[in-house]
Amino acid sequence: MGCAGAAPEGPPESSLRIPDLQVEGAQSAPEHAARIDRIDPRRFTIGMQLLGLEDPGEPILVVLAPEDSQVAKSAPEWIAGYAISDRGITVLFPDRTPSYPDSTFEELVLHEVGHVMVFRATGGSEVPRWFNEGLALFIGRPWRLEDHSRVTWALVSGRQVSLSDLEPYFHRTRESANHAYALAGAFVQDLVNREGPTAVAEILGAVNAGSSFPDAYLAVTGETLEEAEKDFWGRHTFLYRWIPILGSSATLWLLITALALVAFKRRRAKDLAIREQWDEEERFLGEEDGPQPS
Repeated sequence: MGCAGAAPEGPPESSLRIPDLQVEGAQSAPEHAARIDRIDPRRFTIGMQLLGLEDPGEPILVVLAPEDSQVAKSAPEWIAGYAISDRGITVLFPDRTPSYPDSTFEELVLHEVGHVMVFRATGGSEVPRWFNEGLALFIGRPWRLEDHSRVTWALVSGRQVSLSDLEPYFHRTRESANHAYALAGAFVQDLVNREGPTAVAEILGAVNAGSSFPDAYLAVTGETLEEAEKDFWGRHTFLYRWIPILGSSATLWLLITALALVAFKRRRAKDLAIREQWDEEERFLGEEDGPQPS
């Protein structure tokens, strides 16, 4: 694969082999096939390091499916791609991108290939769907304002779905899936920010070694999933509910108005003091200019 575009943050050099992507359907989508070839290899390297995956394994088949294909017709129209991780296959619908949670075709490729890499990092052992999707989102692209806004809406609208109950949301509708992606992505982002990027590799490594996901999470972070989720919602209720309000245009104008009123009040007090000083000086001068005693 070739290199093009701005390089993401990360080690400039690495001895890791990156996944070998074999494209099927390039004839029907030559532009998208070329875009796959131009994805910066370091994007895959960073993903592998996050997951603790030292060997990418067998080549990954990337199927570019046109809208008139049977596979496209059988998939909900709001799905831009999916992975068959145990078979090392990703199916992409180029005509459906950009679409949340991926805003570019390249991000979609990284997202779906990320699912295959997660499967290989765990040796095929199971992790929750929300964790898998959160990791794929993390690998595909950085956290954005749109993600922040979606989590904010989940909080202010009272749609705080438990992680354990999030699974069906990925399948129902476009809206419910977007809601699930945002929450899953937020939790994984929070995990990496709190515990560091090596935490993900340690959790997946423990799962690969035979631990259940809850036990692996507890061993690495020192918290149960229930405790971590409660802590997450507690911290983010303030962060997402109040910071956007404090930073809104309405709040800004209220603050400006309050400052203007304070300044006006101070100005009036200062003007009054000056006028009183002038009156005192005029009285003093009047006494000096008046009739003098003989």
